[in-house]
Amino acid sequence: MSRIKICGMQRLQDIEIVNEFMPDYVGFIMSTQNKFRRQVAVKTARELSEKLNPDIKAVGVFVDEPMEFIADICKRGIINLVQLHGHEDREYINSLAKSVKIPIIKAVHVENSQQITDAENLDCDYLLLDTAYKDKIGGGGQKFNWDLIPKNLSKPYFLAGGLSAENIAQAIKTINPYAVDLSSSVETEGYKDREKVRKVIDIVRRV
Repeated sequence: MSRIKICGMQRLQDIEIVNEFMPDYVGFIMSTQNKFRRQVAVKTARELSEKLNPDIKAVGVFVDEPMEFIADICKRGIINLVQLHGHEDREYINSLAKSVKIPIIKAVHVENSQQITDAENLDCDYLLLDTAYKDKIGGGGQKFNWDLIPKNLSKPYFLAGGLSAENIAQAIKTINPYAVDLSSSVETEGYKDREKVRKVIDIVRRV
């Protein structure tokens, strides 16, 4: 059975929703710059993660951030996993893996199959396969061509990009990812919607 991650936690209400329906992972977007609509301050991430059911793993989502910023958050115990969602290269990932003691997810902005095959050799624990955009990184609500995913991947991966209640069962049945990752499709007017979160988690648990 595929696991599920709900990304973009911002408010106490979001935590109350996920504590009720129990996805496997939630994501907190953190940045040293004010670049992302769903990002939260480190202080807020700590406060929210402290109220999160301990059976739900907190993922810190970072885009091309200074390594020291991520390492400090890990040392504070705010997150259980690091998600690198930018253009972090092999050297960066190798160094980070030596300095933090929690699992690392590396996002691949999929344009071709070779990208994914190459990413399997990175020093990370999971991949996250997402849609590639020319003008932004993630959050566009569009799916990529799932046929580009190699059939013989050995590294577990999160599937992101355009997933919703309408296609999530198909994704799990056809490609069986380790986990599915949703954000905008479980929101109404920019905030997590209790009924939408309940619906997708129910679908994932039943597939």
